[in-house]
Amino acid sequence: MMNLAEQQEPASRKWQCPPQFRETLLLALLAAFLFAGTTIAFRGYSDAVYNFGDSHAYTSVASAIRNWNFAGLQVKQFWGYPYVMAAISKLTGLSDQASLLLVSIASSLVSVALAYRLWGGWVAALFALLNFDWMQRSFLGGSEPLAVALIFGAFLAARSNKYLIAALLAALSTVVRPLGIFCLIAVGLILLYRREYKKLAAAVAIGALVGTLYVLPLSHYLGDPLATVHSYGGGTLPLFGFPFYAIVKGTILYPAPWTNLLLDFGWIALVVAGFSAMWLNQEFRQYMKEHPVEVLFAAPFLLAVFCYNYPVFARSNFARFAIPALPVVFVALLRWLPKDRRLLWALGLVSPVLAACSAVGIKNVVHRLLG
Repeated sequence: MMNLAEQQEPASRKWQCPPQFRETLLLALLAAFLFAGTTIAFRGYSDAVYNFGDSHAYTSVASAIRNWNFAGLQVKQFWGYPYVMAAISKLTGLSDQASLLLVSIASSLVSVALAYRLWGGWVAALFALLNFDWMQRSFLGGSEPLAVALIFGAFLAARSNKYLIAALLAALSTVVRPLGIFCLIAVGLILLYRREYKKLAAAVAIGALVGTLYVLPLSHYLGDPLATVHSYGGGTLPLFGFPFYAIVKGTILYPAPWTNLLLDFGWIALVVAGFSAMWLNQEFRQYMKEHPVEVLFAAPFLLAVFCYNYPVFARSNFARFAIPALPVVFVALLRWLPKDRRLLWALGLVSPVLAACSAVGIKNVVHRLLG
């Protein structure tokens, strides 16, 4: 007859098995419902979307694209996301704001599914649940989910040696979030290393075509083919500088609550540890050999995030900027990360609620609870 310890051991081992696809997707859906429910409890959802981040700017651009009228439009951000929003709105009759949410939510779930295909359940679940900025931009609107879905799709295509599809997806990600260019460069470098010059020429042509089609309307209607590039930072400072300089400077110049500082520097420490492990972890070197496109994207991408030169954003938006490379960070740190699905479910219950409260505003939540 088994003693109590022997009976408990199989149950413990069961929770240490990596989550399967259904469980991973269920965790992502649970996060969506809890995030939406918490937001509705403390603020109208439509109002929260309208006032969140760059949502209003994206809907303004999508409306201008849908009506093909750019008079008086304030140029901000890249337009890949609004182009998809405008297409969805035109095809379905949905409002620009509803299209914004549909694209971001669908892209988020696609990204999690692709993360599972690429890196397995542990990495996909952590990617879906750990980052507040990811959940906020997935469920309140943001360009990150669409860019990530395209980049992860490019990774999957590269793993299948479909490099022209990978180049197309990478090029499209660049007009959504500009640092997607590192994915396109990574594809080109691998083709160059393999001496597949015809495919390299085709990949360059695909990138050039996507870029040309993107800048033509900007040049014709706004008089500046690089209008969206010039909108970043206002031209007062170079976009990139010395590593961590702007992070330290911004922390000194722009005081923040200790909870924000703890969260921000926690993410910075995690990503720095993962970046270091990429070069020190022998197991990761095998991953690097098998999937070089992903590492050739993640390493310079993270270096650019470390060097981002605007103090007002460098620390406070670090966790958001790092999102596309986080799965590679988790892979580098995987041997040291806790592996218990009970922790994932606890994270799935707590993290989206906290992310929604952060988006609504902790003070607003406290006032609502007290009032």
